[in-house]
Amino acid sequence: MSGSRNGGLFCTIGKPKEYGEGENRENGGIVMTIEDRQKTLAWHETLEVHELTAFQSIGLMKLKMSYRKVTDAELKTIYQRAIQDLELNLRELMPYYANAPRQEGEEEERNMELGFYAGDLLGLMKTSVRNYGIAITETATPVLRRTLTNHLMRAIQGHERIYQYMYKRGLYPSYDLDKLLRNDLSLAQRALAMKY
Repeated sequence: MSGSRNGGLFCTIGKPKEYGEGENRENGGIVMTIEDRQKTLAWHETLEVHELTAFQSIGLMKLKMSYRKVTDAELKTIYQRAIQDLELNLRELMPYYANAPRQEGEEEERNMELGFYAGDLLGLMKTSVRNYGIAITETATPVLRRTLTNHLMRAIQGHERIYQYMYKRGLYPSYDLDKLLRNDLSLAQRALAMKY
C-alpha cells in the first residue's frame, strides 16, 4: 500500500496497475479499485463521523461531570449505562479517523475547556434548528407556526454566532478537515479519560 498526493490530499491507495481499455484513470495515473476506495472513508462519511464524535464527546463529558450530583440510585444506574455506551461508541468511531481523507499539516493545541463550553452551545443550537424545523412541519395552527418560525430563526442566528466565535478561535476549523478530525480525536480522548 502506498500514498499519493491528489489535489493536496493524502489518499491511501493500492499498487499501481496497468490501464485496460475503457478503465477510469484517477489519482495521477493510478487506478483505485473498489477495495482501495473502501479503505479510505468518503468525505461525507468522514463528516458524519466527525459530527457523531464531537456530539458524543461533549455529551460524555457532561454526563461524567453530572454523575456525582445524581442521588437517585436508578437514575445513577441509567447514567452509568449511558456513560458506558457513549465510551463504547467513541472507541468504535475513533479507529475510522485513520481512514479519513487528510491534508498534511502541523498539529496545534487548543484551549480544551473553552472548546468544551463552546462546543456544547454549538450542539444545542444545531439540535434546536433541527427540532424547530421538524416541529414546524407538524404545525397546523398558523399563529403557532409563526411563533416556531421565529424561534427557528433565533436558533439559526444563535448557531451562526457560536460557529463564528469557534471558527475565529480555531475551535471549529471547518475548512481544515485534518485539523477538525484531530480536534475530534483530542476531545474524544479527553472525554474517555475523564473520571466520574
